[in-house]
Amino acid sequence: MVLVSASECRSRAVLLFSFLVIIAWFNGSAVEARIHRYKWEVKHEYKSPDCFKKLVITINGQIPGPPIRAQQNDTIIVELTNSLLTENVSIHWHGIKQIQNGTEGVTLPGTTFKYQFVVNRPGTYLYHAHDGMQREAGLYGSTIVALPKGKSEPFPYDYDRNIILSDWYHKSTYDQATGLSATPFQWVGDPQSLLIHGRGKFNCSALTSSEPGVCNATKPECSRFTLIVVPGKTYRLRVFSLTAMSDLSFQIEVRSSHWQSGGVPDGEGEKKMMKQAAAQRRLGCGLGHNMTVVEADGHYVEPFVVQNLFIYSGETYSVLVKADQDPTRNYWITSNVVGRDRKTPAGLANFVYYPNHPSRSPPTTPPIPPGWNNTAPRIEQSKAIKARQGFIHTPPPLPDRVIILHNITDLRNRSVKNVSFTPSQIANLINTTRIMDNLTRANYQTPQGCDFLNYDIFKLVKSNANATSNNGSKLTMDIILQNSATHTHVWNLNGTDFWVLGYGEGKFDMVNDTGKYNLVNPVMKKTVPVHPNGWTAVRFEFDNNYSGAQELHRHAYGLSHFVVPKLTSKIGYITFGGAKSPPCSPTQQKKCPQPALPYQRGCDKNNQCRGQEAEVQHVLAVQVELHY
Repeated sequence: MVLVSASECRSRAVLLFSFLVIIAWFNGSAVEARIHRYKWEVKHEYKSPDCFKKLVITINGQIPGPPIRAQQNDTIIVELTNSLLTENVSIHWHGIKQIQNGTEGVTLPGTTFKYQFVVNRPGTYLYHAHDGMQREAGLYGSTIVALPKGKSEPFPYDYDRNIILSDWYHKSTYDQATGLSATPFQWVGDPQSLLIHGRGKFNCSALTSSEPGVCNATKPECSRFTLIVVPGKTYRLRVFSLTAMSDLSFQIEVRSSHWQSGGVPDGEGEKKMMKQAAAQRRLGCGLGHNMTVVEADGHYVEPFVVQNLFIYSGETYSVLVKADQDPTRNYWITSNVVGRDRKTPAGLANFVYYPNHPSRSPPTTPPIPPGWNNTAPRIEQSKAIKARQGFIHTPPPLPDRVIILHNITDLRNRSVKNVSFTPSQIANLINTTRIMDNLTRANYQTPQGCDFLNYDIFKLVKSNANATSNNGSKLTMDIILQNSATHTHVWNLNGTDFWVLGYGEGKFDMVNDTGKYNLVNPVMKKTVPVHPNGWTAVRFEFDNNYSGAQELHRHAYGLSHFVVPKLTSKIGYITFGGAKSPPCSPTQQKKCPQPALPYQRGCDKNNQCRGQEAEVQHVLAVQVELHY
């Protein structure tokens, strides 16, 4: 028997304690910043997500693709093998700030590419294809980033679930692309179905002719999506939109009433629903499954209650729903088209109270959706989205540059304040000329300055007069998105988030509307709607963390980077770059008096103070590249 002195015992205890602390530290570090590895195979398969069989693109055989789940500061590694045989694949990590974001990671047929990035911000995000029309063929999914262990959200809930909304065409994307690029132009029309988490139910009897077995309503893969809930529990539903065409309303059935069962015309039913919804908000109670919006595009928002969530392509929301209704029955989950004449049937799913059977249909008919052409509640929701107290990122008080981008639906050529894109001599921009050749030739003019035969790829490109850059310093820019169309336009900025300063109706007024901006608690987003015959103002900031081109583009009509000609609503891309220094030195800028309009402050290109007579085009210094 060996006796150990008290001092030696204490020494050993200290060593053991230190060893345990070191182990705990390493384990804690591993928990705080883990590595998540995914192996994906992207390939063509025949699937029937709405009971109609067609050629789709899957990830590991799935539509939607497998969800990515991680915690803040974790590392994501995705090894993507492209088995499409004849197509490249490029994944855009929508909402995630990193470099390999849809253009760099192009995977050639038969090869494997490794995406690796850190998710440095919690929130609800998307991933989708950025090549051709692959997104519309099913190549998309969700990315969910939770807070590290030990940290809590500013809102309590019991369970976390996600639902991806999309629309679905029966024609393959190759058929659609062929028609869109044909002469005469062949529009794709309205989608045949709305999918809820990759599932829909097309009415096969509506088909006039088809091959035997092409549409089969008994296939398990087109059975309704079911969301099973435990009575009394609160659920965080992360709702994603990855539609090609459709703006949507999303709803979980409220308590049954005669007008919900179809007994009242749409207009009267909607008015009654809005009145009751307003009453329940005032009283803090409701008629049914209210949704409390708490997050938008990865940013916490001041909570507000809705019974219809309006969501646009590329947007994500988190809503809190409490399972507090009659637990003896199930309820409808619906998605419906808004903003366009409703020709696509509603998407349907089951909100199932445990232990009811998941396939048990609700006893009521699906609830009446909002009127497709009623813009008032959609604008009201947009204006209600504000940054949550305690999580406000205050925007710079004034911009350095302002542009007005006017969405026009019936013109073939586009300009910003009568300044069109000045084509570069670089080859990859010249393809715009070929693509636009199928447009109405009477309106088409070959861009000047493109030397197709003699351009030198090793020489620096001549400076573009319409380009702007920050040259290493911060640059704050406002973009006013003006919409003269009768439907909503949806814009997305890749590379950074922007502040949503405000929405308005009619023509934007540079003098009066700027005074209505929300500079106190504007929400930051990546995707924003521009409502019919109205405007949306956004502000964003570039610095050395976001060098290079930043892309502002439409996120709808299913043309994610396919560059299709002659669309009813054009797709626009704005990139910011160039080699010009800021036009005003900081010393000189301080000497300039502050004029009435904040957008006329500072100096001109000759380093001279701009006067009151300065016009908006003094700050319209952007490079605009329009892809059709």
